[in-house]
Amino acid sequence: MGFSDRILGKKNVNGAPHIESVSPPFALTGGEVRIAGYGLRPSELRRPRVQFGETEGTVVISSDSFLVARVPEGATSGPVVVATNGHVSNPQTVKVAVPIAENLHPVTNPALDSEGNIYVTFSGSRGQKVPVAIFKIDTNYAVKPFVAEMMNATGIAFDRQGQMYVSSRYDGAVYRVAPNGTMTTYAEGMGVATGIAFDREENLYVGDRSGTIFKIGRDQQVFVFATLEPSVSAYHLAFSPQGDLFVAGPTTSSFDCIYRIDPQGSVHTFYRGLGRPQGLAFDASGNLYVAASLGGKRGVLRITPEGKANVEVSGQGLVGLAFAPGRSVILATTNAVHHLAWNVQAWPLLPE
Repeated sequence: MGFSDRILGKKNVNGAPHIESVSPPFALTGGEVRIAGYGLRPSELRRPRVQFGETEGTVVISSDSFLVARVPEGATSGPVVVATNGHVSNPQTVKVAVPIAENLHPVTNPALDSEGNIYVTFSGSRGQKVPVAIFKIDTNYAVKPFVAEMMNATGIAFDRQGQMYVSSRYDGAVYRVAPNGTMTTYAEGMGVATGIAFDREENLYVGDRSGTIFKIGRDQQVFVFATLEPSVSAYHLAFSPQGDLFVAGPTTSSFDCIYRIDPQGSVHTFYRGLGRPQGLAFDASGNLYVAASLGGKRGVLRITPEGKANVEVSGQGLVGLAFAPGRSVILATTNAVHHLAWNVQAWPLLPE
């Protein structure tokens, strides 16, 4: 008996749909997941119902062997089931990210300090003066104003001593921000300064939208480290466990690259074929995570060191991510940040 016969036999036994897998198993509300199995569509070709807990999702595509459903507002982590002709499938678990702060405007990764507080920007449009440039979200998820005077706060990074640095795409400067929110200029003259990251020796790297990656030494001397093609929005930077700098610079293409820059400043194409790649982060195994589109599916992708890519978290509007203690992740969209329990060991290592 062939595979199709076995499926038909199963369907004929009780008429119930059966879910074999849900991918990806992590999502934000509004993200789309693919449910594979059999008996997933009623024989009358009506659309099935998909329940995320007590909340019904929207079915985007349906067939007998798979369907695509959109995670509805109000959905929480828990079982997803498919219902057809009065029968309900077996449940599969989908973990849904929890919104923790809204009405923000991050344009790249959020950042966490050593105590687990989250920092996120309200960047605004170019040249827009906003009342609060950076918000602090404490470990109880209370949101408080942190920096008020900066124009177009963009990238945030902490050095090994826990000192915060923030780039401004308005004036091309990087500011050092004290624990009380006051700021001093650390370096200037870097064009439209966007993503920032520290290497092991605590040199700071800054992406300029015109295509330059600057290196700022610990003595605050500024050098041109590498040159790439211009980006339409921002550069996003992260160092791998091996010490290479990885850079995403979204363009108007739907076939963008992730670049790997070695310690000598030589530029290599690491992965090509992404739509609007943005915030970057690494896990302890050297896998790269990026907010991007792959094959028309938007979310957080994992790209292995060998260059194999897969969508791990489904969601629209994602611009960045930061791993958090307890094997969790903070996800930033264009107007909010979310928390997701995710069994990934971060790099650099974080408390379990």
